[in-house]
Amino acid sequence: MACHEIAALRLGLMNILGIDDPAERAHELAELGPAAEAPGPISAMLRAGDLKSLSRLFEGSLADLQEKVAKTPAGDEKIAYLRSLLILTKQVELDLRAQVDGLGRLYRELEEMHDFVHEIYPAE
Repeated sequence: MACHEIAALRLGLMNILGIDDPAERAHELAELGPAAEAPGPISAMLRAGDLKSLSRLFEGSLADLQEKVAKTPAGDEKIAYLRSLLILTKQVELDLRAQVDGLGRLYRELEEMHDFVHEIYPAE
């Protein structure tokens, strides 16, 4: 069982951040296997063009993961791994949200700082 949600998120972030590392990309694609081509949020994350879309798709992949865990019988040997994956991906979801929120705040504060400079130096 692979951590498809994390691998897909990493590939999406590589695109958005402009990280060009063929070895790392190949590693993550190998982790995904056929899931990289299957319809759904996992494969869509590989093509996300912005952080908002990537975050939304990641949340969609978590909904799919939660459904998979809910359908897995309690005695299944994979259930402990799947539950641990839910915990990991929830933490990643919270961290990603904080990063996106932080960048949004930075964007807004840049305008505030720019206006402040013009208050101090109105002729500039």
